[in-house]
Amino acid sequence: MAETNIFKVLSDSQRREILVMLKEGRMNAGEIAEKLGVTPAALSYHLKLLKDADLIMEYKQKNFIYYEINTSVFEELIMWIGQFGGTK
Repeated sequence: MAETNIFKVLSDSQRREILVMLKEGRMNAGEIAEKLGVTPAALSYHLKLLKDADLIMEYKQKNFIYYEINTSVFEELIMWIGQFGGTK
């Protein structure tokens, strides 16, 4: 896991909003763009960064590509952050 890249990707509010939307279930790009109110080109850029950081996965189904959150990366990130908490 490349924590630095993940934190850079998560620093953008629109990418965080995409992740919140995907928390409810998988969506296609059109649905995400409509709810987010962005152009397809802008959404494509955000989705590429999220995929490159392994925060989301894509699935092709007929003529659509669906996106889904990758919970395993978040679990690893929580474990990594957890090492800094706790008792002294």
